[in-house]
Amino acid sequence: MYHFFVRPEQIGEKEIRITGPDVNHIRNVLRMRVGEELRICTGEDDRDFRCSISGFSDEEVTARIMWVEHGEAELASKITLFQGLPKSDKMEMIIQKAVELGASEIVPVSMKRSVVRLDGGKAAARVKRWNAISESAAKQSKRMIIPKVHEIAGFSEAAGIAGDLDHILVPYELAGDMEQTRRIIDSLKPGESIGVFIGPEGGFEESEIEQLQKVGGKTITLGKRILRTETAGMTVLSILMYHLER
Repeated sequence: MYHFFVRPEQIGEKEIRITGPDVNHIRNVLRMRVGEELRICTGEDDRDFRCSISGFSDEEVTARIMWVEHGEAELASKITLFQGLPKSDKMEMIIQKAVELGASEIVPVSMKRSVVRLDGGKAAARVKRWNAISESAAKQSKRMIIPKVHEIAGFSEAAGIAGDLDHILVPYELAGDMEQTRRIIDSLKPGESIGVFIGPEGGFEESEIEQLQKVGGKTITLGKRILRTETAGMTVLSILMYHLER
């Protein structure tokens, strides 16, 4: 069943109005017709509206509300991925997979070893595209919310944001104690907020690790192999998804 997001004010007592680019997608790409069913969420809460298309106009699609469920697609903890800016278009895949694996927010971070530097209008355009990718991935994976991709943050700003979370995990190639990593993961409880810091291609500088440790960051190991930046975040999120949902 196709899945769409709307703003809360588009939801009426008996019908929901779908507007914007989704109108063309429903009518001309999916070629849906009156009576066909779809799922609609606000992207802000766990309400899952099961609807059937009741009409079309030039600017909107109306859908009759059949019933409302409370979805269970979200993880029991809020996970924020702090991703060191990678080269080329790797960030697009990272966002897509992070959303599929349950991340609640994604903060792109400019780190000392980040090769890519985005400023001004170029950065704003990239963040806009990243949020569109997040919405698309949320639809595909039947998420109840659309994870927000924040504006690019400096490292100190990102560390400050993470300092307000319950836990900060930092996969680090110099961390080698697997038993300690297991204890850290096992200590995480549903409902707690978790930040995950991933370095760019060149990894973290030692001063960045020290800065994260000052705000409560704990270094963990992901095994004996060195993972690429686009693989490390997916690995941690997969581990957390299994731990929180088992």
